[in-house]
Amino acid sequence: MIIYNGRPENTEGRLEKEIRSYDFLDALGINYTRVDHEAAMSMEACREIDTKIGTTICKNLFLCNRQQTEFYLLMMPAHKTFKTSIVSSQIGSSRLSFASPEYMLKFLDITPGSVSILGLMNDKSKKVKLLIDEDVLSGQYVGCHPCINTTSLRFRTEDLKSKVIPALGHPPRLIKMP
Repeated sequence: MIIYNGRPENTEGRLEKEIRSYDFLDALGINYTRVDHEAAMSMEACREIDTKIGTTICKNLFLCNRQQTEFYLLMMPAHKTFKTSIVSSQIGSSRLSFASPEYMLKFLDITPGSVSILGLMNDKSKKVKLLIDEDVLSGQYVGCHPCINTTSLRFRTEDLKSKVIPALGHPPRLIKMP
C-alpha cells in the first residue's frame, strides 16, 4: 500500500461517488492522506490500513428504528462494541437495528462495507441523522472511506468538526458508548 496526498491523479475506473468525495474535501480545503487497497469488508480488514495511514478508521453503522422511519449514521471507535440499548436510550428512539442496503443506497449512495460520514453529502433530503461517539472526536485524526471501501482517507479531526460536518448540514448528536 502506498500513501498518497490528496485525490488520485488518474480517476479512470473510479466510481463517481468516490470522485464526489474528493471534490467535496478539496472544495473545503481539507488536506487528506489516501491509500488504495483491496476491499475492506470488516473492521479486521481495516487494521493493516489503519497502521499504514496512522489512524483508526471509524466503525460506521447505518441504523434505523423499528418502523424504518428514522435513519442514523453512527460513527464510533473501532474497538468499541455497538450496544443497541445504549444508543437507543441516549437518542430516545425505539429499538434500533441495521438498516437495509436499499435504504443505504437510497439515502447515502453507499453499499455495505463502504459506509462513511462522506455519504451524508448525498443525503440531500437530510433523512439521516448523524450520531458520533464522543471518543471519535478526541483523536488528532479521523479515518474513513470516500464512499467506497477500496480506498481509505485520513484527515484532521479538527477539519471534521469545523469544516466537514458543517458543510454536510447534518449536525451531530454526541453519544457515549462504554
